[in-house]
Amino acid sequence: MTATAAHIVRLARHGAGHLVALALPPRCPGCGVPVAADHRFCAACWSGLHLLGPPWCAGCNLPFSFDRGPGACCAACLADPPRHAGVRAAVAYGSVARQLALKLKYGGRIGVAATMAERIVPVMPAGLDLLVPVPLHRWRLWSRGYNQAGLIAAALQRRMGLAHDPFALVRRRGTAVLRGLGHRGRRQAVAGAFAVPDPARVRGKAIGLVDDVYTSGATAAACTRALLAAGAASVTVLCWARVIADGEGGD
Repeated sequence: MTATAAHIVRLARHGAGHLVALALPPRCPGCGVPVAADHRFCAACWSGLHLLGPPWCAGCNLPFSFDRGPGACCAACLADPPRHAGVRAAVAYGSVARQLALKLKYGGRIGVAATMAERIVPVMPAGLDLLVPVPLHRWRLWSRGYNQAGLIAAALQRRMGLAHDPFALVRRRGTAVLRGLGHRGRRQAVAGAFAVPDPARVRGKAIGLVDDVYTSGATAAACTRALLAAGAASVTVLCWARVIADGEGGD
């Protein structure tokens, strides 16, 4: 191809891109109104997001309303220190965060995964070696067609260049719906549900365990136990949203 022909092709592609942008402008992931760029929120939806960051608990990254000093932990972590190295969530679970989670999980809006990844990046810790999504049971994966945690992990891989292994952790059996179960019931429901088929894939590595929403922590704790038992050096939970109960994260 000559230089002139190549230039014409580039101009044609550029023009086609403009036409697509005019016909299909970027839209707010929350409500769908046109916005300036992909993965951007409109003013109303942006104000409805509660971004998370320091100051937070040194054990689980539960946000504090004021800085309690280095190494300060929340009451739950003091009573029962987690085995994971923290929960890095982009936002607190609320109406807008919930809308995105439902669009991704049940609405087939797989592009939302990249939007979530964009907001997770600022809270990711340094030094991670491998991204591992929380797995679905094969029957649920078959019925849904995709694993939402795997899509977020893949988007983080593209954004950060970290290694991503969607098969390092597997769910050996289906689990009951955890909603409505108490703390003990949730732990019992997921006990032994996860396994690492090939420990060499995680041995000695700092793992970023990826999920969409962190609720009670039972699933993340079960995954963490399996990964650490297989020889992982550490496990940090990376997620889009974190449920913060009334009274948490306050004084």
